[in-house]
Amino acid sequence: MMSAVEEFTTDLVVRRRETAADGVVALDLVDPAGGELPAWEPGSHIDLLLDDGLVRQYSLCGDPREAGTWRIGVLLDPNTRGGSRHVHERLHEGATIRVRGPRNNFPLVDSPKYLFIAGGIGITPMKAMAESAERARLDWRMVYLGRTRSTMAFQQELSDAFGDRVTIWADDERGGFFDLATVLAEPVDGTLIYSCGPEPLLAAVEKACAHWAQGSLHVERFAATAPSAEALAEALDTYQVVCRSSGVTVEVSGGVPMLDALEDAGVAIMSSCGEGVCGTCRTTVLEGIPAHCDSLLTEAERASGDVILPCVSHSRSEKLVLDL
Repeated sequence: MMSAVEEFTTDLVVRRRETAADGVVALDLVDPAGGELPAWEPGSHIDLLLDDGLVRQYSLCGDPREAGTWRIGVLLDPNTRGGSRHVHERLHEGATIRVRGPRNNFPLVDSPKYLFIAGGIGITPMKAMAESAERARLDWRMVYLGRTRSTMAFQQELSDAFGDRVTIWADDERGGFFDLATVLAEPVDGTLIYSCGPEPLLAAVEKACAHWAQGSLHVERFAATAPSAEALAEALDTYQVVCRSSGVTVEVSGGVPMLDALEDAGVAIMSSCGEGVCGTCRTTVLEGIPAHCDSLLTEAERASGDVILPCVSHSRSEKLVLDL
């Protein structure tokens, strides 16, 4: 998959804004001329291009069959660096926002059975996945976890639509945390687990799924995790990056991010989060061995060595040839 330097980018209008939960707003974004938007699949997200160079990613949580509308849900993060505050304070009905995408780094892989585990605002990609599985008449269930019911976006909508397929667990009502270890104690053949939410939840899910078959668990993170000590130890301090399509060779050294070195040399590469989470800068590796420091790629993708996220990753070989 070659990194794009161009992607669908346009200005959309907020057609509808509603409160989805305490601290969460849902926005319907439409083309001002009423045109159709690019198709998307569950797990996809879009970039909002905000003021002062801020770029933030939000999962699409509407119906992919509605070609004229992109729907997102945005939590006002108490530790916001400006993105969610901009959405909550400035994107009212009728406001215009520049968007880019869609992009899918969290695709719903074909399977006869699914278990969706959502925490907090991590419900946004899970909602679209569950609705897709239901339309396909697949065997699925969902566990939706939150601190209080009032902060859990779309929980009533999901309960009304799917009944006991969806377990709503609010800690304050239940008197404690959900027992993930028991639910995941026995691997179930043909079942894929999808989870999105805060890091403590994902860490707990990963631990509880350690004995499941490789590839059973798929997660999407909000924020980067620390790279492994092994990846850091294997990364060379100095290496060359050869950009085959553009004919540019760049030396990277001293811990400078590979992406920065490429951009300084005039290599066009699209990027966004700069943390190895969103996948915008995902680039095909043609030769060499990456030292993966991202929080996005699966273990299988890392083992293949075919792709790299240059915003955070480096090289284990003296030369790395990329499809740029």
